[in-house]
Formats: sequence, C-alpha cells, structure tokens
Amino acid sequence: MIQRNGFLKSGHSPSLFSSFLYFDVSFMIWVLLGPLSVIIMGDYEMNAAQKANLVALPILGGSILRLVFGYLADRIGQKRSGQLGMIITMIPLVYGWQFVSSLSELYVVAMLLGVAGASFAVALPLASRWYPPQYQGLAMGIAGAGNSGTVFATLFANRIAEHYGSWQAVFGLALIPIVIVFIVFSIIAKDSPDQPAPKKLRDYGAILKQRDAWMFCIMYSVTFGGFVGLSNYLTIFFNTQYGLDPIRAADFTTVCVIAGSFFRPIGGWLSDRFGGVRMLFVLYGVVGIMLASVSSLPPLTAMIILLFIAMMALGMGNGAVFQLVPQRFQKEIGIVTGIVGAAGGVGGFFLPKILGNLKLTTGSYTSGFLILSVIALACIALIALVQGSWKRTWIAQGGRARVEDSTMAQ
Repeated sequence: MIQRNGFLKSGHSPSLFSSFLYFDVSFMIWVLLGPLSVIIMGDYEMNAAQKANLVALPILGGSILRLVFGYLADRIGQKRSGQLGMIITMIPLVYGWQFVSSLSELYVVAMLLGVAGASFAVALPLASRWYPPQYQGLAMGIAGAGNSGTVFATLFANRIAEHYGSWQAVFGLALIPIVIVFIVFSIIAKDSPDQPAPKKLRDYGAILKQRDAWMFCIMYSVTFGGFVGLSNYLTIFFNTQYGLDPIRAADFTTVCVIAGSFFRPIGGWLSDRFGGVRMLFVLYGVVGIMLASVSSLPPLTAMIILLFIAMMALGMGNGAVFQLVPQRFQKEIGIVTGIVGAAGGVGGFFLPKILGNLKLTTGSYTSGFLILSVIALACIALIALVQGSWKRTWIAQGGRARVEDSTMAQ
C-alpha cells in the first residue's frame, strides 16, 4: 500500500492515463491489417510473401517514424507531438475506408499506418518524465500496456468486417475511438516540467556511438519486435496452418496477444524489484524454448499454449528493457526511446518476412520459428558479455544500487 501510494503521489496520473490511452488506440489502429488480412485476401489474391508484406509494412512505417516523433517529442513536447500523431493517423483510416481499390494502394495505407506505431516514442516519454527512477519500470509498464490495443483489433476487426460485409468499414469505424482519445488527451495530458533541453540531430549520432544504445536496440528488436510481429502475423498463421476461418483465427490470436499485452506492466514491476537484467536472462530463455517447441507445429491446443507463454515472456521482456533504458539514458530518454522503439519496429518488420518467405520457399513454418528461437537465445549470451561493464559504468554515472545487483545475476 505504501509503495502504491508513493507511486500515485510521485507523478501525474492524468498524463500517465493519457499516455496509456494514446498508445492503446494507436496500437489498435497500427495492427488492424493483421486480423483483416485473411479477409482482404478475398479481394486481392496474395501468396505467402505478399501476405507477410501487407502486415509487415505498418511495422516498418512505425519503425521509421518513431525516430521522427522521438525528435518532435523533444522539440515541441510530448503533448503536441501526440496530438499531431493522432491527426495524421486519421489520414490512412479515411483513405482505407473510402478510396482503396488495389493491392498497391493498400500497401500505401499499410505504410501510412506506421504513424500510429510511432506513438511509442511520444507516449512513453510523456509518462516516464513524470516519475522518479524507482518507479520507472511501473510507469513505463503501465503506459506501454497500451499495446493491449492489439486485443481490440484482433477481437473485433473481423467481426465488424463480417457484420458490415466490408473490411473497409473497419477503417471508418476506427475513426471514432481515435477522435475520442484525441479529445481526452488534449484536455488532461500535460508535459512534465522536468524537460531536458531539446536535442539536435547530432545528438542522435552521439547516442548511436554508444554501445549500450545498440544493446537496447537489439534486445528490444527481439522482445517488442517479437510481440508486434507475431500479433500481426498469427491470424495468417492460424488461418494457413490450421485452416481456421477469419474470426476464429483472430480469436486465437487474441488469446496469445492478451498474454503479451497485460504482462508488460508485470515485467516492469518485477524488474523494479529484481533487476531488469536478471529478468531478461529468464525471459529470453523462455521465449527461445517456446519458439523451438512451436517449430514442431503441434496440434492447435498445444500451439496456443506455447504461443501464449512465448507472448507473455515477450511482453514482460518489453517492460524489463524499458526498466533499464531510463536508468542508463535518463537525460536522453526522448531520443533513446525513439531509437530503441524504432529498432523494435525493425524486428517486428522482419518477423513476418522470415515466417512468410520461408513458408513460401520451404512449404513449412518450422525453419522460420527455429530461426526466431535461436535469435532469442543468442540475446542471453549477448547480455552476459556486457553485464560486467554495465555494473561499472552505470554505478559510476549514478545508477541505482539495484542495477549492480541485477547485473551480477547468473
């Protein structure tokens, strides 16, 4: 109770809630094409690689634009950047609702949906800058739990499309929640008074010269990239591998997505208590084992259990990574959030490409999931190589004592 009251009093709850709402509705819109793809295939014939492209392009767009919005968040503030992001997000929704008439035009819409994915670079700094270091994991976890928007997309998108007899209608109806959130966000969100001086473009280059920034990029490309990539692709996977209809395929995807979405705050909270490094050692191991098991393509029930656990670990891993980031780059959190978030998007872009292209060339998903498993397990070795230097340099820079404890974890 003491800790909870301390957390509530230490920051600005309306801004934290606004961050969550903004990220939640943006994430829902960002991944709309994932569940809808199996219905869209009825209008546009696609092979396995083209299906992967359709669901991967929004992730790529989000990856690129996160750098832009991370820069804007530092220059004009998180609130204005969030308002701008929501306004621009409405453009591909209107275009997809009223004007798309070919697969190439749909690819354009997919890329533009990346604006919604860029919300990450605004929402997390808006929340983070209100809270002291001991609550960073929890604050970032709550704001980051906005990836639960994926649940709304996978649960309702295909049902709405079938009800109205048109997948385009989903884009039109998605305008309603984003307009509502825009209004709420504009009223109650507030930039923290503790804002660092705006960064210049050369500051991005300075960050990229630091090894730790690249380490966080690699780690997040696996945790967040794995989560968003699977969130967007699993409906196609269940439809292709198990022959499920669009709604059932999306429903089973929802079950898996729930694990990753709602366990992210728990990952941040546990990282506050036990250390982000210790948590990542465990979580990468769980992901690697689960994906290796998935590669055997077991019966549907077993597959859902394995993917549920894998997505849970990926979601918690997202919280663990961003429990560490503010400790190492507290003054550069806006820039680093944009860079690391972009790396997460790159990972999410390649995951569907790996699964789709290898499915096309080999006729099976086995090799794709095995490759993903090896990548997750390789992260354990990578962290083991750098944890010693993290102990020395972070403590020297004023990091918390718990970081020292966590980097000694075996």
